[in-house]
Amino acid sequence: MLESTRTALVSHLSKYDAVVEVGIGTRTAIARDLAAAGVDVTATDVRSRSVPEDVTFVVDDVTAPDRSYYEGTDAIYALNLPPELHRPTLTLAGEVDTRLLFTTLGAEQPTVPVEREPIPGDTLYLIG
Repeated sequence: MLESTRTALVSHLSKYDAVVEVGIGTRTAIARDLAAAGVDVTATDVRSRSVPEDVTFVVDDVTAPDRSYYEGTDAIYALNLPPELHRPTLTLAGEVDTRLLFTTLGAEQPTVPVEREPIPGDTLYLIG
């Protein structure tokens, strides 16, 4: 990820008090930077992952989520969210009444209605 992309994402997401990153994988820089900026960050993945000390991690699957991990947060975000997870993640965000923000892989287009916000090197998709 370009430094300018990371900076733009952190700038946008640091407006929220509490966020959940869906599918953190091994890319922890955004979560780390958000936590350093004072954002309460929870990261999820379908398997156990190592995350920075100030980031809470839980194993969860957005296709069969434990809603308690997402309730009370200001936003759910995902980086490179695959198309097959757009609808389940949007459904989850709606069920817990929070905003959804995500990026996709390269030329992939969202499979759900979104607002688009150009950021350096990418597009941030917003719902809610």
